Amino acid sequence: LPTPPARLPYVPQVPPVALLGKVTATTFALERPLCVFDGHADASDAVWLAVAFANASAAFRNPQSRADVPPYKQLPTARSYMTLETAAAAYSCSAPSPPVLRVGGDTACRDQGRQDPCNGPLPFPGPYRVKFLLMGCRGPKAETRWSEPILLRTALSPSTIDPGPARRGSAVVVIASILASLGAVLATAVLGALGAKVWGSLCPQGLGTGSFIRRSYRTHHIPPALPLPPGCGCSPPGLCLSAPRAPAPCQ
Repeated sequence: LPTPPARLPYVPQVPPVALLGKVTATTFALERPLCVFDGHADASDAVWLAVAFANASAAFRNPQSRADVPPYKQLPTARSYMTLETAAAAYSCSAPSPPVLRVGGDTACRDQGRQDPCNGPLPFPGPYRVKFLLMGCRGPKAETRWSEPILLRTALSPSTIDPGPARRGSAVVVIASILASLGAVLATAVLGALGAKVWGSLCPQGLGTGSFIRRSYRTHHIPPALPLPPGCGCSPPGLCLSAPRAPAPCQ
């Protein structure tokens, strides 16, 4: 009989920290099992991830060779599969690696129909349980515990979404329209009054025909304009300066 694999105390889990897309409708993230297999793995060994429906994990049987690995396409019937075949050295304590794994992230392998294991999108919300399995040339060597159940997100049914805004009474709509019109008229009147006052202060009247006040504009006190930020259409950006605009003559 083959030697049973070593039972390791490690429990796979979804990262507890905030992470964009940590659990979606077809994928979920897992912490990498760093340092978990040190002392059990050889250079030729591989680490697999077993994925099973939560109510089928107890019936999962470890394959005795790579040829017996249950493929992704059999998940609906076999209720489990294995994926993410990775060299054991990638999970050693000294291996630089991204902090998480993405289960279900390979959208291309769903339609390829190939026999080798793939990491295709999960077709059902689950819940799922997962465990890591260390495989050597003679079969399984070590395995982790099964994770807690992982439930994927479920999209809302279109029938539960109200396509239109909440209906309001006709009286409320009429009152809102009247208030909006009055606000626009009031704003126009205020802006017109302010414009007339400013224009009158710049162009005083009553100085006789053809007479006007000549103002002296000194530019030496104006600080140099700052360069425009990148993306303003200047090449190079540091040469784009905004020059002061001369005031229009009074009529």
